[in-house]
Amino acid sequence: MTYMGSSGLAATLHAAAVLMRLDKGWDWFVTLSAEDYPLVTQDDLIHVFSSVPRDLNFIDHTSDLGWKESERVQPIIVDAGIYLSKRSNFFRASEKRKTPESFKFFTGSPWVILSRSFIEYCTLGWDNLPRTLLLYFTNVILSQEGYFHSVLCNSPKFQNTTVNSDLRYMQWDNPPQMEPQFLNETHFKNLRESGMPFARKFGKYDAVLDMIDEKILGRKCRRATPGAWCSARRSWWVDPCSQWKNANAVKPGPQAEKLGILIRRLLDDWKLSSKSCR
Repeated sequence: MTYMGSSGLAATLHAAAVLMRLDKGWDWFVTLSAEDYPLVTQDDLIHVFSSVPRDLNFIDHTSDLGWKESERVQPIIVDAGIYLSKRSNFFRASEKRKTPESFKFFTGSPWVILSRSFIEYCTLGWDNLPRTLLLYFTNVILSQEGYFHSVLCNSPKFQNTTVNSDLRYMQWDNPPQMEPQFLNETHFKNLRESGMPFARKFGKYDAVLDMIDEKILGRKCRRATPGAWCSARRSWWVDPCSQWKNANAVKPGPQAEKLGILIRRLLDDWKLSSKSCR
């Protein structure tokens, strides 16, 4: 894939379509990368989201384009990764195009949590909006920072389902660069108290990952994060998740309370202020 091009967006949509064929039971599609790490257990996440309306989409977005209008919206690029499997570069056209008038351009974080109903809308495309915007965003720089945002906020059916947060803990430089800072041990207290379910970005083998495993997730080295489904006898030499009983059992931990507070605040803001799609 080409990071700056649309081949990443194509892969994301393809993955979503595959997941819909494989399983009819999931509610949200969560995009993650190898630089993301969970700050809650699966039990915590399932427990909190079980009380969230299933049609909501957690997506950081804005129509205030600023410098992005001339640097991201108007340039035309061709992503070689769309056409050639062994190419990962892109080509920039010499001319620019005008900011579209047939739809309003929204941008934001590429890391999203999208409802199943909205993913079905994007992949099945029962009206022309997802298809039309996909054609446009095929030639947009960093299309994953605008495609889902623009489809959501230009769709009468879905524009009121957007919660303006990507639910990621990140640290940014001042002024912000293209990517957030790498998190380390000095950030541990803040990320633990943030209530966010995920954080990014982390370096490979960073010591803060061991701190998250030990003090937040209760995860031992090279083992799964334990949950209520783990039924083996707990000891130093036995993995409690080497055996299991009820796969649907959920036992939330301390981080679930922090996540629950965050979600309730975001939902209160969503209900009262109508900040979505502005």
